[in-house]
Amino acid sequence: MRKKVTIVGAGNVGATAAHWIAASGLADVVLVDIIPNVPMGKALDLQQALSIEGSDARVDGANDYAPTAGSDIVVITAGLPRKPGMSRDDLLRTNAGIVATATENAVKVSPDAILIIVTNPLDAMCEVARRTSGFPRERVLGMAGVLDSARFSTFIASELGVSVENVGAFVLGGHGDQMVPLPRYSTVAGIPITDLMDAATIDRLVKRTAQGGAEIVNLLGTGSAYYAPGRSITDMVAAILKDKKKILPCAAYLQGEYGIRDLFVGVPCKLGAGGLLEVVQIKLTADEDAALKKSAAAVKELVDALGAAV
Repeated sequence: MRKKVTIVGAGNVGATAAHWIAASGLADVVLVDIIPNVPMGKALDLQQALSIEGSDARVDGANDYAPTAGSDIVVITAGLPRKPGMSRDDLLRTNAGIVATATENAVKVSPDAILIIVTNPLDAMCEVARRTSGFPRERVLGMAGVLDSARFSTFIASELGVSVENVGAFVLGGHGDQMVPLPRYSTVAGIPITDLMDAATIDRLVKRTAQGGAEIVNLLGTGSAYYAPGRSITDMVAAILKDKKKILPCAAYLQGEYGIRDLFVGVPCKLGAGGLLEVVQIKLTADEDAALKKSAAAVKELVDALGAAV
C-alpha cells in the first residue's frame, strides 16, 4: 500500500509539490483547498498526466479534510502569498490563523502524521503548527534550508561555470533576510568555494541567496516562487517516506543545539521514517555563530509577536 501525503493549499507551490511527489511514485496525494472545485480540477488534471508519466500514484482533490485521513505526511503551503514590497513579517497574523486552522483540521484525522510547514514567515509558522498540534519536535519541520541551499548552489554553479551536480551548498538560520549561508561548508567537487572565489564574489552570491525569494517576487510581479519550493518539499518527503536518514537543512525546534532553545531555526537535520531523527551539530566560527544567533533573534521577534494568539 502506497504512503499518503496531504498538501494543504492547491496554489502554485502545493500543486507543484503534488506533481513532483506523484510523478515520482512516492505516495498518493490529496490536495486540499477552501476554493470550491479548484483542488479537484488540479487533481484530475494531474491524474491524467500521470497516465502519460506511467505513475500509478493517485491524486485526489478536496474542500474538506475527510479524504486526508491517515496521511503519513501533511504539508501546509496555504497562506497569503507574498507581494512586491511586502516583508515576511507582514504575513504573520493572517497566515498564523490559516496555519492554525489547517493544522487543527489535519491532525484530527491524521494524528500520527509528520508536518512539513512551508507557509511564510516559515519559522514562526512552524511554531504555530507545533503549538496547535501538540506534536513532538520530531514531527514538525519547516521547509526552508533545502530551498535556500538550492538557490546558493545555483548561483555558485553559474558563477564558476560548473555542473550543479558538483556543488554542495549549505544555508542555516531563519528563512528570510537573516539566513546564514556557509561558504566554508559549501563545495564544488569537494573543494570549498573559499578556495575558488574571492571574498567579494562570495559576498555577492551570499547576498543574492538571501534575497532569492524577493528577486523572483519582483520579477513575477504577482505571486512568488513555486518550482524550486515544490521540488524542495519533495526532497524532504522522499527522505522521510524512504527512511533515507538523509541530512538536509530544515527548520527544526531546537532544544539547546547551537546554544538556541525553544525556537525553529534552520540547521542540518537527519530525516527518516520518524521525521527528525537528529539535529547534526557542526562547528561554527565566531562570526558564523554570531550570524546564526542574530537569525534566531529575528525568529524570536516573530514568535514573540504571535504572543498567545495561537
